[in-house]
Amino acid sequence: MHEIYDVIILGAGPAGLTAGLYAGRGGLRTLILEKGQDGGQISLSSDVENYPGQTAAGETGVSLAARMAEQAARFGADRCSDTIQSAELDGSVKALAGLYGTYRAKAVIIAAGAHPRPIGCENEAQFTGRGLSFCATCDAPFFRGLEVCVAGGGDSAAEEALHLAKFARRVTVIHRRDRLRAAQSIQDKVFSEPKITFLWDSVVQRLDGGGALSKVTVKNVKTGALTSIEASQADGMLGLFAFIGYLPNSQLFEGMLDMENGYIRTDENMCTNLPGVYAAGDIRAKNVRQAVTAAADGAIAAIQASRFLQQ
Repeated sequence: MHEIYDVIILGAGPAGLTAGLYAGRGGLRTLILEKGQDGGQISLSSDVENYPGQTAAGETGVSLAARMAEQAARFGADRCSDTIQSAELDGSVKALAGLYGTYRAKAVIIAAGAHPRPIGCENEAQFTGRGLSFCATCDAPFFRGLEVCVAGGGDSAAEEALHLAKFARRVTVIHRRDRLRAAQSIQDKVFSEPKITFLWDSVVQRLDGGGALSKVTVKNVKTGALTSIEASQADGMLGLFAFIGYLPNSQLFEGMLDMENGYIRTDENMCTNLPGVYAAGDIRAKNVRQAVTAAADGAIAAIQASRFLQQ
């Protein structure tokens, strides 16, 4: 592509879509680049309850992201699907090279988000997609009437355990601590769901099975004792859903941008160490990662990019 945009936004999660809305509404020629589904991590959530202005009864992350994308498009933000493989962020014109073309702009907002953290257990790669999943919204219907496990104890793990309980016969939550880290309102729902049971102080150590996952070996972190969760002969398989945190999608920018444990450092205006380059959302080094804070980051980044271009 030979067109030089005012701003390119890498990522179409809440941060990227909000940045696209503000940039487009501010009169900037804007391109949003996304390799996957709009919404980022929020698109994996089956029930969003705490985003300001959403439907009061709750809604899915997919429906919320769709409305965000519609807003950005309304104000003229272009949208392109591509996987970016290299970046040149120095100079007055920045370039992002993808599988299908090279995209150029005077400013770049990096809102590439994060991806689920692997469990780190034996045979994890072998059973990913064959019983091991990182998205209950995507895969819960495949386990209707079966037993499933959930690894994790935060908001995501608790919310997805509740979603899985709508499909599975039983849900076992495996958590390395002796209490959940989820918000109290979510915990109340989890503990009142009769299908959900718990293995405290435990981590997943090994996965086994034939063509599909049929056995999960769990280790107690305090005693070292091993527990096996096995599919019944009638079921033939079981499910394991992992929600133990995320890793930033920042590898592309290593050596270019200042980072902290893989997260891109910015100031309060979302500015990185390079002029005209901003970071927003879950990829940014910060303390709170929620859809609403990601959206705020995106708005700030777009406003600052506009001011940068005016100068």
